[in-house]
Amino acid sequence: MSSRRRPPSAAARHALFAGAAFAVLWPLAAAAQVPEPGVLAPGSPLVPREQRGQVLDNAPIRPNAPAKPAKVINDGLQPGELYMEADQLTRDDKAKITTAEGHVEVRYEGRTIRADRLVYTEGETEGMGVIRAYGHVVTLNSDGTSEYANELTLDDKMRAGVALGFSARLQQNVKIAGASAVKRNENVRELNKAIFTPCPICVGDTPKTPTWSISADRVVQDKVRRVVYYQNARIHVLGATVLYLPVFWHADPEAERASGFLSPNLGASDRRGFSYEQPYLWVISPYSDLVVSPQINTKVNPFLNGQVRKRFYSGDIVARFGFTHDKDFDGQGNSFGNDTWRSYILAQGVFHPADHWRAGFTAERTSDDLIFDKYEIGKVYEARGPYVADDRRLISQVYAIRQDTQSYVSAAAFTIQGLRPGDIDRTFPLVAPLVEAHYDPNMDVLGGRLRIDGSGVVLTRDQSPDNPALRLPGLDSRRVTAQADWRRSFISTGGLRFDPFVNVRVDGYSLSDVLTGTGATPGTATTASKSVSRALAVAGADISYPMFRRWRDATVVVEPLVQVAVSPDAKQIVVSHDPITKAPVYLNEDSVSFEFDETNLFRADKFPGYDLYEDGARINVAGRASILWDDGRRGSLLVGRSFRDQANDVFAIRSGLRTKSSDWIVAADAQPITGVSLFTRARLDSNDLSIHRLEAGVNVSNKWGSGYVRYLTDDFNVNLTNPLAPASAKTENLDLGGEIYFGKNWGVSAYGNRDIAQDAWVIRDVGVFYRDDCTRVDVIYRKEDTVIGRLGPTSSISVRLTLATLGGPLYAR
Repeated sequence: MSSRRRPPSAAARHALFAGAAFAVLWPLAAAAQVPEPGVLAPGSPLVPREQRGQVLDNAPIRPNAPAKPAKVINDGLQPGELYMEADQLTRDDKAKITTAEGHVEVRYEGRTIRADRLVYTEGETEGMGVIRAYGHVVTLNSDGTSEYANELTLDDKMRAGVALGFSARLQQNVKIAGASAVKRNENVRELNKAIFTPCPICVGDTPKTPTWSISADRVVQDKVRRVVYYQNARIHVLGATVLYLPVFWHADPEAERASGFLSPNLGASDRRGFSYEQPYLWVISPYSDLVVSPQINTKVNPFLNGQVRKRFYSGDIVARFGFTHDKDFDGQGNSFGNDTWRSYILAQGVFHPADHWRAGFTAERTSDDLIFDKYEIGKVYEARGPYVADDRRLISQVYAIRQDTQSYVSAAAFTIQGLRPGDIDRTFPLVAPLVEAHYDPNMDVLGGRLRIDGSGVVLTRDQSPDNPALRLPGLDSRRVTAQADWRRSFISTGGLRFDPFVNVRVDGYSLSDVLTGTGATPGTATTASKSVSRALAVAGADISYPMFRRWRDATVVVEPLVQVAVSPDAKQIVVSHDPITKAPVYLNEDSVSFEFDETNLFRADKFPGYDLYEDGARINVAGRASILWDDGRRGSLLVGRSFRDQANDVFAIRSGLRTKSSDWIVAADAQPITGVSLFTRARLDSNDLSIHRLEAGVNVSNKWGSGYVRYLTDDFNVNLTNPLAPASAKTENLDLGGEIYFGKNWGVSAYGNRDIAQDAWVIRDVGVFYRDDCTRVDVIYRKEDTVIGRLGPTSSISVRLTLATLGGPLYAR
């Protein structure tokens, strides 16, 4: 259905007209224009009366020039201008018929019509004319869509009409065709004996059966309601009819969004039996929508998921929620206990009330610690605000942040809900407020740069996490900090870099409910309050000497790194003493999960928080080597450790930093070939080089598939062991997954997470999928071997279907 366009012959030149074009096709749009001298006014005869009925040759007509210069649109015409081109143009004034024949092309306001023949019949009154186009009719719209027909009849405003042998290519590569089409106005189109598909329908010039399509006796595209309706719809897969629906509808592919059903999620598991989840999108307004997604289960009661989105002038809110009324159940779907409401909410809001300002909140809470596992609710433990909780923990927060090129100020408050076995919410502190500030003066101080920071926090805890059975009072703390950091750089002509630095800090603490003794009954204890202030400082220098050399087709860089730092003895905050060893227990609210690695090897104070402080004299050393090939391959290696003048018991035993000579730090990464990258980081014992912690991974991606492998071993498990005690529980984990493609369309997917320390698989997924340009179908078998609370091992099968233009899958885990 091409236009078979070719340049006009010498006997038929271009016909360019605007005023005359309005008389032919758009009389109402130009009726009020005032003609310039020498230009045909709207409504003027196209040709002199003495030439009526004759064929016009070389008859250019000057366009109606606007009174003021107008903006040129992308078709090269001024707004309101029309361009027509044909091999020959005939005008019958008596019958008021204009005929264009031979490679006709009409362009107006970004729309182009091409045909073999075009006939315009003027109406008795303005706006009543009729345009008829015959043979290879093509309409090209400004949005990139195109329409085709054997014959097309339109009103003279090109707003309504009828087409025979109609087809169209819409946005998102959607194709729709029908025996006939009726365009009632700019917003409503009807097709009879129609078919709809976003799939390829030909390979080169060879017809191809689409992967899926919808045919119907009647199809109505309503652009106002942004919906496509079908009457007597039949859904075909690979040409075979698989479903008949008397009435069916979906969102208009040309619309940005519209109400309608999204792709369902089907599954079967030991916990819930067969499960069907059908999301429905309700577009409430241009600025808000609601997704309601009921989950129907055969073993347990239905569960309703939902999501609300609302956009405001300065920001937006997104809230996910879900609830049911049911008994509790175990890993096999066996119910027990009483019926009660069970629900969750995962909400966030972000607003920009003024320049440089950002404010928002998150609300994350659930009535049941296992609700996300039981009903397979995905994308739970994600960052929704500036403060992020650990895995299997929810955080609710409010915050306000102001940031520009020189300063940063934030104020926040948050609480945490623990979902791990053994978590007691009363032991988590309420953080309110948490204030942080940073200022970077835009000036040199003693030839270097100066940064000023401030921080303050109030922590309120109902119950002590130590020995929860005794229900001891929780420690409350309040801290305020001010610090200044100065640094300067010197680079010698030989390339030696010397960066001296000085950091000074002042802290003030106020503590209450400091435990001094326990009572005879649970919940009773003696406590005290105290205030502590301290001044801290560190001075030192970073020294490096990078050296590079060309070697064949690569550049080799070797760089020794040294940091020297000295601090006076710090006044650590002691809150109790170990009852057995009598060793002091230091206040540590913000460095509990501290891990010594290459990221903090060259930090003058290795603790990430404020409560603990590294003091004494120390030297941090490392060697870094890199090789960079010209073709993009690369590799790098870093080896380093820390030395100090005396042991420091402020560091945990497991940290590798407590002795005079620290553990060895090793980090490497490489990309040996295109599509393959690998990394590793490790902490090795300072004496025998045994591995205390190792993390390694490989990523692979090519035309045959993609995948990854991750391995982690750590002689300490932060979830099970006191950070101040010797390591007593080991972590060893293997995580791997990927896809392998067989041919163009088929493939298999796999995912596994194995707890090597427990000699058990945590999760195993195996799937088969089919994919093409418009469809993806996944069938996934999952086996979960872990015991989470009352949920024991379980198996499940899920089916995930994604159809182009009909919405993405509502499936994530």
